[in-house]
Amino acid sequence: MQGEHQIIKLVYQAKKDMQKADDLIRSYIPYIRSEASKFLSRFCTEQDDEFSIAMIAFHEAILGYEKSRGSFLQYASMLIRSRLIDYHRKEVRHRGHISLQEEIKEGERTLMEELADKNDPIEESVNLQATQREIEELSQILPQFGVSFSDVADNSPKQERTLEACMAAVRYAAANRFLLDLLLKKKKLPLAQLAAGCGVERKTLERHRKYILIMLLIQTNGYENIRWHIKEALNRKGGMTA
Repeated sequence: MQGEHQIIKLVYQAKKDMQKADDLIRSYIPYIRSEASKFLSRFCTEQDDEFSIAMIAFHEAILGYEKSRGSFLQYASMLIRSRLIDYHRKEVRHRGHISLQEEIKEGERTLMEELADKNDPIEESVNLQATQREIEELSQILPQFGVSFSDVADNSPKQERTLEACMAAVRYAAANRFLLDLLLKKKKLPLAQLAAGCGVERKTLERHRKYILIMLLIQTNGYENIRWHIKEALNRKGGMTA
């Protein structure tokens, strides 16, 4: 496979030429299969639905990639994982809908009635594995920005008013993609632009810089499960949303 510089060049060519896009996808089939296999924790064959989904996600990555996002293959990997997570969640819900309506034995209660008050262990397992993968990937990215998971606890706002101010900054940056692009490009929080745009005092942003930076990194790369857990935690603390 090519070096990163060459890959980026080929990706930008593939954005404008469908034939070049097809050629690039074919040349990276081993990589695509490997990513799908990692998700499945087994070898992925071309007959698996996951293989087709990963192929489509790789093409989506070609169309959506920008240099400011960093490594193309890392971006493609996260997109493939995200689409596979979405697919498995839908499959779990679909299988549950069908099987839960069937009677256990003729004349007896349905599985829906039997499990009405129980959690779905299959969906919980899928979500847990997906969250673990996201945490592992994020832990590899954080050192590039000079932060770690421990900084979330160490720099987390203690007062509800300060937490709301920090989350207002996060929401503003998430809604203004150029700020996220600046973060990815410069590898540091764009404090001046963020303070000017969100209306939060710069000294507040500086005091909780690492916390805000990590929250924004979570916004940039499709960490759906991590975002969900954060949202739930914030809701429990005071009804705020990330």
